[in-house]
Amino acid sequence: MKKDLQGKVAIVTGASGGLGRTHALELARHGARVVVNDLAGRDGSGASAQAVVDEIRRSGGQAMVHIGDVTRPADMDGMVAQALAAWERVDILVNNAGVLRDRTFAKMSLDDFRIVFDVHVMGAVNATRSVWAQMQAQNHGRIVLTTSSSGLYGNFGQSNYGAAKMALVGLMQTLALEGAKRNVKVNCLAPSAATAMTAGVLAPQALARLTPERVSPGLIALVGDDAPTRMILLAGGGSFECAHITMTQGVFIEDADDVAGQVRASLASVAERTGERVPQTGWEQYRLELEKAEKSADAG
Repeated sequence: MKKDLQGKVAIVTGASGGLGRTHALELARHGARVVVNDLAGRDGSGASAQAVVDEIRRSGGQAMVHIGDVTRPADMDGMVAQALAAWERVDILVNNAGVLRDRTFAKMSLDDFRIVFDVHVMGAVNATRSVWAQMQAQNHGRIVLTTSSSGLYGNFGQSNYGAAKMALVGLMQTLALEGAKRNVKVNCLAPSAATAMTAGVLAPQALARLTPERVSPGLIALVGDDAPTRMILLAGGGSFECAHITMTQGVFIEDADDVAGQVRASLASVAERTGERVPQTGWEQYRLELEKAEKSADAG
C-alpha cells in the first residue's frame, strides 16, 4: 500500500476509543505520525490513549499521547507545542472529541446544552486556533471537523448535539475560505458508526455493519495533498456521500399591500429545487436577490 501521508504529522482529539482510535490507526497506516489526544480517564493515567499509541508502534508507526481537555485553550496550545517539539510541524488536525447529552428540548437543562456546545464547538475552535498559525506559516494544513446527520437533517432528542454539529459546518465554510491562500484546507466528516456515543441508540443488527473502521478511510481522502476543501463527506458502513447547503432559485414578489400573503401562497415555488445552486460564499444570496430586484425594476 502506498503511504500517502508519509512524513505528515497528525493530531486526533478524543482518540482513545471509537472513531478517534480508528482515525489514529488509519492515519498511521498511511504513514502519518500521530498525536493521540484524550482526557486522562477515570484513573488519571491516560491508559486508553497509551493503548492506541502502543498499537500504532507495534505496527511500525510513530505516535505519542497527549492528555488534555479540548475545552481548555491552554491544553490545546500544549498539545500543538508537544507535536512541534517532537516532529517540528503539524499537518493534520482531526477534531473528533465529543459527548452526548440526549433529551427532548423540553426536558433538557441548559447545562446539558452548554456542555455539548463546549466540547464539540469550542473544543474544535480551541484545537484549530492552536494549530492555525503553524499551518499558515508552513503553507500546508488539513483540518477535519466532525459534523453529523443530526445537525444536517435533525434528530429527535438531540437539539443540543444537532445545533453544535451544524455550527461546525458554518465554521468549516468560513475557515476554508480564510485558509485557502495558505493551502489550509478544511472539511467536515459526518460519520455513521457504532461507538460508545451511540450505545443504546442503534439497533444491534446495525453494529456489525456500522463499524468505525468503515468510516476512517473516508477521513484519509480529506487530509492528503490532493484533498478537497469545504466538503461535507458522509461515511458509514462502507458507503460515502456528500451533503450540500443549497439555495433554490426562489421567486421575486413586487412590493404590494400583502407581500406576506403572496410569500405564503408561493412557498411551494420557493422550495422548488430545479436549478438550485451551491453558493460559494454567503454573498451569493445578496447577489441573487439584488439581481432579481434589479431585473424587475428594469422591466418596470
